[in-house]
Amino acid sequence: MVKVITYGTYDLLHYGHIRLLERAKALGDYLIVGITSDDYDKSRGKINNQQSLIERIAAVKATGLADEIIVEEYEGQKIDDIRRYNVDIFTVGSDWVGKFDYLNEYCKVIYLPRTEGVSSSMLRAEKRKLRIGTLGEGNLCRKFVREMQFVNGVEYRECKETLDEVDAVYVATHPKQHYEDVRRSLEAGKHVICESPIALSSEQYQELINLAHSKNLVLVDAIKTAYSTAYSRLLVVAKSGRIGDIISVDTVCTSLEDGAWEAGADLSSKQNSICAWGPTAMLPIFQLLGPAYKSSSIVARILDKDLNYDGYTKVDFVFDKAVASAKIGKAAKAEGEMIITGTKGYIFVPAPWWKTDYFEVRFENAADNKRHFYQLDGEGIRYEIVAFAKEIESGKRNFYISEETTRAIINVIEDFEKGNYVEI
Repeated sequence: MVKVITYGTYDLLHYGHIRLLERAKALGDYLIVGITSDDYDKSRGKINNQQSLIERIAAVKATGLADEIIVEEYEGQKIDDIRRYNVDIFTVGSDWVGKFDYLNEYCKVIYLPRTEGVSSSMLRAEKRKLRIGTLGEGNLCRKFVREMQFVNGVEYRECKETLDEVDAVYVATHPKQHYEDVRRSLEAGKHVICESPIALSSEQYQELINLAHSKNLVLVDAIKTAYSTAYSRLLVVAKSGRIGDIISVDTVCTSLEDGAWEAGADLSSKQNSICAWGPTAMLPIFQLLGPAYKSSSIVARILDKDLNYDGYTKVDFVFDKAVASAKIGKAAKAEGEMIITGTKGYIFVPAPWWKTDYFEVRFENAADNKRHFYQLDGEGIRYEIVAFAKEIESGKRNFYISEETTRAIINVIEDFEKGNYVEI
């Protein structure tokens, strides 16, 4: 029996894919098709796939051409697969000529001609692009616009007063202005992705959610950490029971970049610490322990009472069977790490944990420790844009940040804004 193996993403399966599979099938008696995983595609810079891994597998299976389907998950897997399955022929499209010659050491390599005039990239490009505008000024908007160029199917358009030129809006104004900007955008029929917090009170947030639902529009938080591969995997590992029951989550998010710590600094146009860092610091707490905490307490160092501007704040939570703490500050500096404590071990995420590509699961016996590495591009912003665009296209709520998590974050910020804290 002659075994043949080929690999691909197979996004938006088309005639060119099928012709390539037919030619591969004709080379032998048994065809193995490797389909790249979502995470592996991300590591190779392919973050704009329109279909999930499950959908792509189903599409290839439906052709009836593959005798076996496997998932490609890491660099170098091709050699492992060729050895494991006793493959005789490796084949791939002619646009990769020379790229896989190194596999000749393990099996025969054949480059097949591609079908001219059709590709997944062309099919994605033929669709009308999602036009996204920005409300706000400064570094956040510049980063968002810059990262849009790495995502197929979206394009930047300047936001006019009427918002007529855009389909969706990224809101990165001052938090006190978020509610009005989000409401105006939703009323204009535009999808919205807003820097957290979306609003400063739960009542305002509920009003915005109701408005979005009534108009069948997407309204989501722009907390880029939630969309990074390492963070997503961390949640899975922590919830899997690998470190036992989670009994504590401790996060630290601090920075000194905008001069809030300087004596006499003008704080009138700056975000306070609870708004700038609170959502990020509280995100893993609520995603790991749930949004229903039993009690919370806030201690803050206030730099400007009139502006309710905190230079440093610590929020402590008590849950049914766990505790948590979030330390945040724009006029204080600490090691920005996260530690998730369990009954069997713990997870350590080094600074800056909110844009990490690495975390380590640690145990009493250090020999059992395991390190996890995942590529992170664009601080997670481009992944955030991809998820936003996909949610708009599919009409299905994404799983990255739930409305319950958003509401829990806003509840804490609302407590702070009402002065429910101990001042130090």
